[in-house]
Amino acid sequence: MSRALFTKLHHHHDDHLRRRTFVAAKVKWVRDPYLDTAVEKEKNLKPLLSLTNLILSQPSKTLPIAIAAAHKHRLHLPITASKLFQKYPSIFQQFQPTKPLSLPHVKLTQQALTVHREETQVLNSLSYRTSAAVRLAKLLMLTKTKKLPLTVIEKFKFDLGLPHNFILALLPDFPEYFQICTMDCMDSNGEETFGLELVSWRDDLKVSVMEKRAIEGGRSRMPIGFSMNFPRGFDLEKRVRLWVDEWQRLPYISPYEDAFHLPPNGDQAEKWTVAVLHELLNLCVGKKTEKENICCLGDYLGFGTRFRKALVHHPGIFYVSNKIRTQTVVLREAYKRDFLVEKNLLMGIRYRYIHLMNKRASKRVTPRKPIPVRG
Repeated sequence: MSRALFTKLHHHHDDHLRRRTFVAAKVKWVRDPYLDTAVEKEKNLKPLLSLTNLILSQPSKTLPIAIAAAHKHRLHLPITASKLFQKYPSIFQQFQPTKPLSLPHVKLTQQALTVHREETQVLNSLSYRTSAAVRLAKLLMLTKTKKLPLTVIEKFKFDLGLPHNFILALLPDFPEYFQICTMDCMDSNGEETFGLELVSWRDDLKVSVMEKRAIEGGRSRMPIGFSMNFPRGFDLEKRVRLWVDEWQRLPYISPYEDAFHLPPNGDQAEKWTVAVLHELLNLCVGKKTEKENICCLGDYLGFGTRFRKALVHHPGIFYVSNKIRTQTVVLREAYKRDFLVEKNLLMGIRYRYIHLMNKRASKRVTPRKPIPVRG
């Protein structure tokens, strides 16, 4: 879309913007119990999987409990390692080695090992590795420079479904996509910052989820509007509802285009900002991520407070949950009640871990057939 058309659109809404009818109206936050449940299901899952990977990285596949305790802050454990082991007896098994003077150790239960083997099967499959590489490449394509600091990517690693050691386990297999680079800036310790760069622009990946749906539905030339739904008890003020209806009819600008030349407070710029957020959440395997991650990326990309404002302005598209000790941004359309609409192999594995987390220790272990890997 040309700059001239953007300018025309902005002037068309100039009077509306001066009235600031939407910004002046108060959009209340209403709790969505279903999406809160979807978030709360995964409480402690991320640190638990980090601890699992640490245990399995040892040659003996066991770990002294004292060593696990020393990693509490690095792994962001919500409680002490020992209490975490006791809390999830269907995943962790504490034991005393027979060797004299040995410290108490921990290992995974047979049930957890079974799930881990299936997880490894999924993560090592070519189809899954390719899809993970595509998600990472599209994340880089959302930036102006097509590169991001590794510290920023680390924040999204879990939500993108990347292997925990993706630098060594994934990147070398896709040299046509990625290369390590310097970011031409120093970190807080005065050391050089490294990042990940897209080797070249990928035209085959620049179609957003919204554009793909429009094309498949034969609506590619019509204004593309975002799906909206609200929890029970939510009601937009009439003037806000009218603003949203008009805003939905504005042209859709791809998140892979650079539209920073638009007036930042304009309606068209806000629709582009929402498009970027919408695509970002669609890159996440669970269609959600912590608000802190989004704000960190937004600051790096140059959106400033625009991401934060968009989350407040459009509660029918995004939901911000206050569960599990943080704020989590959820893409509403991706969920039916508290269940993901789109099936995903990795999320299926994670739900298996969650099932074990909610299960008491069992003496009998019923073998389960490995799930087939289809992509």
